[in-house]
Amino acid sequence: MNDRLPDILTGLLGEQSLRSAVGTRFEPSPPLGRHYDRFPLDARQAAVLLTLYPHRGQWYVPLTVRHARLPDHAGQISLPGGAIEPDESSAAAAIREFREELGAWAVHVRILGRLAPVYVDVSNFRIEPFVALLSGRPEWAPNADEVEELLEVPLGHLVLPESFGTQTRQWRGQSYSAPHFAWHSHRIWGATCMILGQLVLLLDGVEV
Repeated sequence: MNDRLPDILTGLLGEQSLRSAVGTRFEPSPPLGRHYDRFPLDARQAAVLLTLYPHRGQWYVPLTVRHARLPDHAGQISLPGGAIEPDESSAAAAIREFREELGAWAVHVRILGRLAPVYVDVSNFRIEPFVALLSGRPEWAPNADEVEELLEVPLGHLVLPESFGTQTRQWRGQSYSAPHFAWHSHRIWGATCMILGQLVLLLDGVEV
């Protein structure tokens, strides 16, 4: 476990010009007319929190399996987050949603920086991702109405080449190759894969 990772990440996030995962192995192929880095004027604004915390000698990232009853992206794996409320900053929205979804009310959240936003065509969301640090593993209390399962994925697993793969999916009757991270029986694909992919690309050559 690299104890200097938060400082390294802060520096990398400050230096980069919000490079998206478009054009990398983390973008679905072919895109079938979807543009993940173009944002319609009527796009709904959302923010998510890509959180790192130390636990048992490793850095971990919490992900959620969205409840099957949710109106958007039900059953999919996502980063904690949601819609930005009026007069609320995107960072504040990401932290609020993180606390509401996972019940981590007492833990201090330190924002390290932001990644490039991603557009999700099917729900018309422009998602702004923030990278954040927790001092340790919280006492999780996931909101049962929103979270079907909490996944605690080691960062060291995500950067392994063998954790990455593709699967064939359908979009409006057409087949495409959907990149994903594998974690046990789960496949982490879509916008979540593209956001995690940005972090993996940023950490290329960095010991985690």
